[in-house]
Amino acid sequence: MDLVTDYAWIGWIAIIAILLVIEMLSGELTFLMLSIGGVAGVVSSLLGAPIWLQVIVVAVVAVILLLFIRPPLLKRVKRPRDPQKFNVDALMGIAGTVQQAVSPTTGTVKLSNGQTWTARTSTARQIPSGALIYVQQVSGATVYVTDQPIPPTNTGEN
Repeated sequence: MDLVTDYAWIGWIAIIAILLVIEMLSGELTFLMLSIGGVAGVVSSLLGAPIWLQVIVVAVVAVILLLFIRPPLLKRVKRPRDPQKFNVDALMGIAGTVQQAVSPTTGTVKLSNGQTWTARTSTARQIPSGALIYVQQVSGATVYVTDQPIPPTNTGEN
């Protein structure tokens, strides 16, 4: 029995390794909390605690971590994405001015962010030079525009 007690820390390290691998696959922080409980088992084993006490220490530490540390960590990890739009998404609805008349086949616009784009209309209607436009869609290096303001869209992300 002394042999088991003396080398229990090796078993705890093996359990910690297995739990960390499972955590890497799941990403839910549950197995991370259990593996940290296993670290408490290693420490208690190295301090000479009997096996039954090591198991109790591991269980208590794991339960405390699961109840009090995991929920705020999950909240922090799973918080909504940054509402700032980037790249093509940032162009949707942006205003600009027509530099060369825009039709379904040709046109150039300068957007309010300073960029100049090849532009097209999605309808047969032509937008004259100097008119105010709004970006409806981006396809490659071409923006599809309208002269009607585009209402903001709610992405539904929370």
